[in-house]
Amino acid sequence: MIPDSFKQDLLNRVDIVEVVSRYVQLKKGGANYLGLCPFHGEKTPSFTVSPAKQFYHCFGCGAHGNAIGFLMAYAGLGYVDALRDLAASVGMQLPESRPRSREEAARQEREADLGTLLEQAMNFYRAELKKSPRAIEYLKGRGLSGEIAARFRLGYAPDDWQGLRGAFTRYDERALVECGLVVENEGKRYDRFRDRIMFPIFSNRGSVIAFGGRVLGEGEPKYLNSPESPLFEKGRELYGLVQAREAIHAAGRVLVVEGYMDVISLAQHGVGYAVATLGTATTAHHVARLLRLADEVVFCFDGDAAGRKAAWRALEVSLPLALDHKPIRFLFLAEGEDPDSSVRAQGAEAFEQALREAQTLSRFLLAELRAQSDLGTPEGRSALLAAARPQLQRVAAPALRLQLVKEVAELARVSQDEAEQLLGLAQANAPRARPAPRRSAPPIASSQERNLLRCVLVKPALIDELDAALLDPGMPESAALRAIAAWAAEGGGMSGPLLIEHFRDSTHAERLFQAQAAVLEHNLSEDDAERQFRQIQLALRIQRKNEEFEALRREATAGRASRELMLEIDRRAKELAELKGQRL
Repeated sequence: MIPDSFKQDLLNRVDIVEVVSRYVQLKKGGANYLGLCPFHGEKTPSFTVSPAKQFYHCFGCGAHGNAIGFLMAYAGLGYVDALRDLAASVGMQLPESRPRSREEAARQEREADLGTLLEQAMNFYRAELKKSPRAIEYLKGRGLSGEIAARFRLGYAPDDWQGLRGAFTRYDERALVECGLVVENEGKRYDRFRDRIMFPIFSNRGSVIAFGGRVLGEGEPKYLNSPESPLFEKGRELYGLVQAREAIHAAGRVLVVEGYMDVISLAQHGVGYAVATLGTATTAHHVARLLRLADEVVFCFDGDAAGRKAAWRALEVSLPLALDHKPIRFLFLAEGEDPDSSVRAQGAEAFEQALREAQTLSRFLLAELRAQSDLGTPEGRSALLAAARPQLQRVAAPALRLQLVKEVAELARVSQDEAEQLLGLAQANAPRARPAPRRSAPPIASSQERNLLRCVLVKPALIDELDAALLDPGMPESAALRAIAAWAAEGGGMSGPLLIEHFRDSTHAERLFQAQAAVLEHNLSEDDAERQFRQIQLALRIQRKNEEFEALRREATAGRASRELMLEIDRRAKELAELKGQRL
């Protein structure tokens, strides 16, 4: 756990305007800064960054957050990496969650050394490409320009068993084997990559962590990847993501293909939002990462049996991660075609039109299920339900799951309720029970709790004045306010940005982000927040007292007006008058 005190100090030092300005052109607009949203395409700026609130919000697509969240959403960094990046920008050192052991310190130093070697190798391969007319002609024959080759930092491994001696004076160094540049076999050493076009593979942070090599002739294997190493895990990395990031945000879409040349050729033709898996099947980590970066994910596969098998694997890992508001699609190319040949033959516009018309995840899933069963017989329809059961149980997105259940029910000729029972989804699709209303009073309008939450975000110290008994327990904002009060009682930090950061992964996160966006929209000051907070609580107290007073009057009217009851009514009337006087 990274201490809240460190996050507070970091957020105090970081200027969100400076962070966002690295990626988005901002202009001053009153108290805030405005720009074109990097998360969706727009022509009129709706993206607002508040230096006072240290918060960004897009009034077009709803994207919002603080500096940490911006780096996670835009740059695709993990939480700790985003903190580390911001800390480095202001000269801070990210604290260790626990003291580093000697072994951990040695491992981190070793990884840094391996990264340096890979960087040297990349520079060597790039220099060798300039010396090789044959390699240059190969790339030109594939339609690639010098600019695109430089952008992806392409290189060439010479046809030499120990060509890397030109880059490393200590060719016998063990680290060259560890990072996959050199192979050691029966006491002999030689370069892993020889006579190949070299494709550097980069981490999220832009550091080279591995290579892919494409043979120039007809040799096998056609493509050769670095082995996994302390820096490189195939199932977590995507080729071309560093170069594609800006185009992904502009288009709101990411295209997943299978080869390095597909990515580069698409970029050459203006389709810059493509990435490739690294010689492995699509993983859940790939899908989760891409859904954080884009509004739509499109997988592109060959239309043959192998391509459809790979697509089914991608579908299976996508089902638990699919979101109702972010479609996942599948494009199948004609047999013998790949994205490289397709975009060269059709052009970018026709290729992108095919992407827009690609099969949705639901259509692909249902088509595969139908193909496995004879829907003309009861046995076939039963088989459909059996095949659909494990797949639909993995779907987490509620609206998508409901739509799929309805479609499967129609195909199987059963009712929706029957389908839910047979698919084991009756519990999952059952509506949640609403909390029982309080007997003492009807629910308060939801806007009151929402407004209290907004005030607390502007001036967190107000949480000390919260009277939780006034809140409607059924409102999610009430739960958020109680959680903030509990955290404050434990000595939690009292700033808006840290408050949101502390609850980032909690059930209250979305309510807090929505409240912060409203604060930004209405430019609520601390003085206004303090005044509104007290007015709202006073109004709620008056409402409560009035409800209690009216309940006593109804009791007296019903014929049970004892002397004690009338005295109590009189006392309550005076209390109510005093409260109303405070409001005036």
